[in-house]
Amino acid sequence: MFRFIPLVICVLFAVHVSCSSQPKEQKPTKITPAAACMDDYLHLLTNKRVGILVNHSSLVNKTHLLDTLLSRGIDVKMIFAPEHGFRGEHDAGEEVKSDIDTKTGVPIVSLYGKNKKPSAQQLKNIDIVIFDIQDVGVRFYTYISSMHYMMEACAEESVKMLVLDRPNPNGDYFDGPILKSDYKSFVGMHPIPVVHGLTVGELAEMINGEGWLKDGVKCDLQVIKVKNWNHSQPYHLPVKPSPNLPNYISLRLYPTLCFFEASNVSVGRGTYFPFQVIGYPDSTAGDFTFIPLSIPGMSKNPKQENIKCYGIDLREASADHRFTLSYFISFYAKFGKDKDFGLNKLWFNLLAGDGQVLQDIQAGLSEAQIKQKWQPDLQAYEKLRAKYLLYPSAVTGLSKE
Repeated sequence: MFRFIPLVICVLFAVHVSCSSQPKEQKPTKITPAAACMDDYLHLLTNKRVGILVNHSSLVNKTHLLDTLLSRGIDVKMIFAPEHGFRGEHDAGEEVKSDIDTKTGVPIVSLYGKNKKPSAQQLKNIDIVIFDIQDVGVRFYTYISSMHYMMEACAEESVKMLVLDRPNPNGDYFDGPILKSDYKSFVGMHPIPVVHGLTVGELAEMINGEGWLKDGVKCDLQVIKVKNWNHSQPYHLPVKPSPNLPNYISLRLYPTLCFFEASNVSVGRGTYFPFQVIGYPDSTAGDFTFIPLSIPGMSKNPKQENIKCYGIDLREASADHRFTLSYFISFYAKFGKDKDFGLNKLWFNLLAGDGQVLQDIQAGLSEAQIKQKWQPDLQAYEKLRAKYLLYPSAVTGLSKE
């Protein structure tokens, strides 16, 4: 029996060596939004009078940027609030009023409503403005419009602007028609596709570099970068960026489903799964059913309120879902001539940024035929985008269909 002991010892030693020689599985490196990289920008704020364009998503770990800056002795003079308000509690399109933050006593200036651009008076006692808001990478999501107007106002009043960058949950691709100048509005201010594939920092650099501010003025702009992120990495937001985008699937479906907002088709506002379903009060629309209800803080007066809607449940959609017109084309083919479909052509065209898209849908063109018309513009945009990328991007050609 004892003659087997050396053999057993050798086997155990070999197993130990084999296991110890295997590379240890490395934990994924933590993605760190710029706001949490305080060593990169805090020195820029010392002895400065600071304004901040922020909302509820402006967090340093779990603490709001405002509270974080004040705790570091930074002199925050003014809060500027975009759509949905400083605390992110206003419904889409709901008026945001100027106020005082009850916790800190810092004045809040609304930039959603009649006053979309800060006045010279509002920037009079400001040396530097910080923009720190979580965006979703879609042209008609209005936080980037507020950023544009702030850049323009800062340029005109010689105020420096600091963008604290955050990852884009739709930053792995770009797609959709490029906005035409005739359709410029607050839901589309730049000649970029529906899904633009840029962070707010990259887009700010593009706006500045391409001379898109009024009269070609240039903003004294500095972008603080995200750490450990690239455009191919999925990013699950720590907080929902607005009341009706509660999770990653809704963020991925948002650019596709938002076109239904120009009709009476429900995309789930008034449910706890907005931008994850499609419904219309006609049983031929689909087997899935839901009833939109008034939900304070999410949707006070949702489309088709208290009416049973039939349609499609997309909550199990692929996390890789990309922009498509297929759902809108299908619903338009079925119900587009229905007087209750409620299509608002102007609103659709502003969202699309191009009047040709709706004409093509109405003419019965397929999605492939419609998207083919975008390709020359997207090829030009691909080159433009490459100039302003701050993070590695795997996009080497046009977006997937």
